[in-house]
Formats: sequence, structure tokens, C-alpha cells
Amino acid sequence: MKAVFMSCNQSMYDAVLNIMDEMGLRGFTGWEELIGRGTSDGEPHLGNHAWPAMNSALISVMEDAMAADFLARLRKLDEENHEQGLRAFAWDVTGVL
Repeated sequence: MKAVFMSCNQSMYDAVLNIMDEMGLRGFTGWEELIGRGTSDGEPHLGNHAWPAMNSALISVMEDAMAADFLARLRKLDEENHEQGLRAFAWDVTGVL
């Protein structure tokens, strides 16, 4: 099992949820308003007067193969919308209730 964490510009959040729906990924926890900035490029998303954009994030636990497919689809979404900003990664999950 993997826990996939994803953070992106709020403008991309619905596209991420659509990917999850297409894949049949139902369970997640999401945060609609987060601040952040990229490690090397892109504009900050700080929700203030100078940098008004905001980020959203979610985490979802899924089978390993599903996580690989989800990350691949997120990578494609990021490549198509690179200026918006999207980051994702997976952790191993050792126990699920």
C-alpha cells in the first residue's frame, strides 16, 4: 500500500479529482487552501496581495500499482500545466485500519 500526497495550484484541484474519479479512487483527505512555493522555479502561492494564488492538497491510500498509475497521470497533468505547479510523492503504508 502507498499513501500518495499531492499539492497543486487550486486551479488544478478539480482536474486531479477528475483523474481520481476516472481511476475509481474514492478515498482521500483534502486541504483546499495551502500556501507554498516551488523549490527552483514558479511563482509563490501565498494568498496575499503580492502573491494571491493558493494551493490545494490531498492524500490518498491505495494499492502500489494504482499509486504508480496515479503518479504517472499526475506527472502528465503537471507537464501539460507546468506553470500552475503540481508536486506529488508516495510513502509506504505499513498498516491500514
